[in-house]
Amino acid sequence: MPSKLILIVAGLLLTISAFAQQAPDAQSTQPQVKVNMLNVCTPSAEEQKEIAAALARVPKQPLFGSDFEVSHGLSTLSVPPNFLQPAKGTQMSDDPSVARYVRVRHEFAVQALFSSVQYSFSDDGQNMVETLVLHVRDPKDLIQVSIEDSASSIGTAKAMLAANTPASRIRLERFGKSSIALARCSAAESGTAPDQSVYEPLFRSASEVLVNYRNLLGVRESVPAELAQIPGAASNPAKPKSAKAAKASEEKK
Repeated sequence: MPSKLILIVAGLLLTISAFAQQAPDAQSTQPQVKVNMLNVCTPSAEEQKEIAAALARVPKQPLFGSDFEVSHGLSTLSVPPNFLQPAKGTQMSDDPSVARYVRVRHEFAVQALFSSVQYSFSDDGQNMVETLVLHVRDPKDLIQVSIEDSASSIGTAKAMLAANTPASRIRLERFGKSSIALARCSAAESGTAPDQSVYEPLFRSASEVLVNYRNLLGVRESVPAELAQIPGAASNPAKPKSAKAAKASEEKK
């Protein structure tokens, strides 16, 4: 084979090889999106064990340090999060959601698993929500434990706190792993509610933690008092009228 032909063939092979090596690199530059779907209605047996172990390690009689915080205010959500998809037939309002809230935070005094606890209470005029979050001091696997409950805002904050509303959601944030969550689930559209009887011990344990920390943090007295200091707090926060609602109201006069 002539030397000139050999050089041409070798050049073609080098070009093809270079293109083959660059093709994967071009694809690797595309951003990768990873979505973790949480099975909040029926977590696995292993996940149940992790939830039970985390709840068991929450201190029942903690020693609080001198650092603490109590705050209150108003929070406005004008645009619903795009990851919350409304169910079929749900009426969505264009009005912004305005919620009154109170937060209470305490530091733990001793070198225990958890470094601090934060309690929050919010009322948007339709729902009242309690959230208790315990932060791990030295996160290696577990980062934080959160417990939540909610109730329709048909009464007062004082009445809800006195009723010891049971926990409806438990969530574990883990270091380098996806979260674990358990929530009370109602019947899906055209379906039946999942059987969650096996998870009742976990919900009961989480509810006991909530009851205990309501007492330890004194929120039954402090939350209603803090809410009363928010301007316009004589009643549930009224949502601003949309232009359409305001026009309809004027036409009725």
